[in-house]
This record gives sequence, structure tokens and C-alpha cells, in this order.
Amino acid sequence: MELIYLLYLVPTLYACFLIWKMLDERRDRECYILNYQCYKPPNDRMLGTEFCGKLIRRTENLGPSEYRFLLKAIVSSGIGEQTYAPRNIFEGREATPTLRDGIGEMEEFFHDSIGKLLAKSNVSPSEIDVLVVNISMLATVPSLSSRIINHYKMRHDVKVYNLTGMGCSASLISMDIVKCIFKTQRNKLALLITSESLSPNWYTGSDRSMILANCLFRSGGCAILLTNKRSLKDKAMLRLKCLVRTHHGAREEAYGCCTQQEDDQGRLGFHLGKTLPKAATRAFVDNLRVIAPKILPIRELLRFLFVSIIKKINKSSNAPKSVASTGATKSPLNFRTGVDHFCLHTGGKAVIDGIGMSLDLSEYDLEPARMTLHRFGNTSASSLWYVLSYMEAKKRLKKGDTVFMISFGAGFKCNSCLWEVMKDLGEANVWDDCIDEYPPESLANPFMEAYGWINEVDDPYTYEHLPEFLK
Repeated sequence: MELIYLLYLVPTLYACFLIWKMLDERRDRECYILNYQCYKPPNDRMLGTEFCGKLIRRTENLGPSEYRFLLKAIVSSGIGEQTYAPRNIFEGREATPTLRDGIGEMEEFFHDSIGKLLAKSNVSPSEIDVLVVNISMLATVPSLSSRIINHYKMRHDVKVYNLTGMGCSASLISMDIVKCIFKTQRNKLALLITSESLSPNWYTGSDRSMILANCLFRSGGCAILLTNKRSLKDKAMLRLKCLVRTHHGAREEAYGCCTQQEDDQGRLGFHLGKTLPKAATRAFVDNLRVIAPKILPIRELLRFLFVSIIKKINKSSNAPKSVASTGATKSPLNFRTGVDHFCLHTGGKAVIDGIGMSLDLSEYDLEPARMTLHRFGNTSASSLWYVLSYMEAKKRLKKGDTVFMISFGAGFKCNSCLWEVMKDLGEANVWDDCIDEYPPESLANPFMEAYGWINEVDDPYTYEHLPEFLK
């Protein structure tokens, strides 16, 4: 009898041990954000209305029709007067950038943000185990990651990943790399660097599909410190719950809608095609289809299933009817049942409006993205972290809240993830000197007031009331 008892007891205890071990190992596979630091360039790199007028005026390849197009694009972009550009733009060398311009732009960001991040986190560069750097449109030898390692004298065995060409969605791609490393290696610290180099990529031609990028993209960047150390859980700001990546590169119209290319005169720039909205919508829908079951409560999924069945029954019993365009763009799922805050890619006013309509978001939900676009512009892959900083500066993020990040990028890609807030957040950040001014009473762009006369004259060069700074 005792032998039979032992035969049952030993396998049971062993099974309990395996379950405990599995659950214990899962705790070492979490991905936590300990801290992050967004970059604010110095004020001498700020693009005001007057300087933008001078910049456009000195671009020799632009004519009256391009001026009117630029005026319309800038006024409707949602971007304000306090965004930042590379130094070579202010030095009048945007048409003849050098490799040193691109490297210098990145090193200025590296030395500022990484240093501040490590200092406020009380972490030494020698403690970093993993370094992931994503700068889409600048590749150097040695790599940008090697420059960081050399400057901060990191360990010889640091694991390095240097990404290029990933576009505005690169931040979450880098995050996915860190997450995968954390699943297989315990007690690691990772440093994620995300930015974009605009110095060698400022377009000086007249192709409208490439001029548009000059109106949207601005300088910025972010350094993020992550860990899977169980001992640092109490110090963490956010915990990654899930991440989904969608890539439509196999579809020709999606693949070609955002490309770095040369125009007919050989001038390098970034082309934004007419198929971009359609490609973004398709990628967005496919991404939501995968991530929705991971982040929404069961009751919302059951409600959606019930409504879908009812609609199919009604559709089969009734004659076909035309679907209103507004109804076709709105998601049948209520994402606010599983998400407290929406951190959206600041790709432009139309992008923010489109996501807001699709997810049926309120102006309160869209405010962080709109204000970030107005204050910092589209800083490419780092834009999500400026939006998150706005939420933190407004003290919106409370322990237990969830934050849904959505980004788009060339390829075409749509990536999203869900974070859990680990503690009440409200530390000093990049918004400190201006957060009380946001949201402003009006987001109206001053360009129309300053340059609206362009729409009323045939030749801007012969206009008798031309402002002095444009003469």
C-alpha cells in the first residue's frame, strides 16, 4: 500500500515542481522599461515661421505652384513653430550635406540623451548587456552602435544589433528584438536607441511627393533602458504585455508607397506615394485582427462575435445594401474596454484623424498625439516616446493602466504593443518647460497669416509687399 502511495506521490510532486519551475522562469522573461529619455535639440535648431520662409525661398528648384503646394501642406500638417531641424539646414548647406553632418547630428543626440538616461537611472555603461540601435536612413562604418560603445566604453561582450531601413515603425521592431532576447537570457539590461538622421535626407528638388517629407519630418530621438531582472521590477515604469508586427512587403503597392529614392534630376529624397493611405489601412486592419484577442476582455470579444453573427443573418435574409463610408472605416470592436491610453504614431494630422476614426477615439484620447505633432513634429521611430512623455507630463499614467502603442513604417509595416503601467508616473521629462501651455486654445498654423498672399499673386518674386526677410 505504501509503495502504491509513493508511486502516486513522486510523479505528483515532480509535476508540481515542473509547474513551479515554469512559472518561476516566466517571471524572468518579462520585459520592463526602467526609464527613457527623449531628446530635445537646442533652441538654435528650432524651425520658426520666418526661417521656414527663408528656407523655401532659397530652394532654387521651387516655383509659384510649389510654393502654393507647400503652403497648403504645412498649414494642414498640424505642425507648430517649435520643431527642430539638423544644423546643416541652418548653415545653408541642405543641398550639399556631408557624411560628417549625419554623424554629428546623431552623436549630438547620443551624447545628450544616453548620458542623461544612464545618470538618472544610476546605471553604468559597463552594466549594459544588450544594445539595439535603429537609425533608418544613415549607415556608417564603423556603425552608429560602435560609436556609442566607443564613447561610453561598454563591455567587449555587449550584444549589439544595428538596424537601418526600418522606417517610422523601427522602435517597436527593436523592442521585439529585446523581448526575444529577454525570453532566453536572464538578468539582462538592454539599451534601445531610436532616432532618424535628417541631415543627408533633406530634399531640395520640386517633386511634390518628396517635398511633403520636408513638411512632416523633424529631428528627435529617444534612449530607453529595459530589463528582465526580477529584482528591478519595483523600479520599472512599464511592463510589456504583448507585441504584434505586421509586414505587407509582398504587396507591390504597399512596398512602393514609402521609398527613399532620387527624382528625375538625381536629387535624393523620401517619396510618399498616393497609395500610402490604402496601404496603411490594410496593414492597420490586419494588425488589429491579431492583437485584438490579446488585449481585449472576453466580454468584448463575445459581444463582437454575437453582433457579427446577427449581421450575417440579417445580410443573408435581406437584399444587399450599400455601406456608408463612415461605417466601413470604423472598427466594430470597442478597444477602450481593454485600453486606457492610446499612444499613436505622429505621422501627420491625417494619420491621427484616421486612427481616431477607426478606433472611435475621443479628442481626449487623441490629444497626446496631436500635441506631440504640434510641438515636435514627426520624429519618425521616436515619436511614440514623445507621445508617452506627454501623457506622463500630464500625470495621466496611473499604476495598473494600459497603454496601446501603434506605429507605421515603410515596407509597409504596422506594429503595435500593449504596456502595463507599473507605478504612478509623472517624472520630469522633455515636456517640462511647455506642458502648461498645452493644449493651446488653437492649433492654427501661422503660415497662412504670414504667407497667404502667395495664393493671390501670379509671381511671388514681383509681389510689391514681399516681407523684408524674403527679399
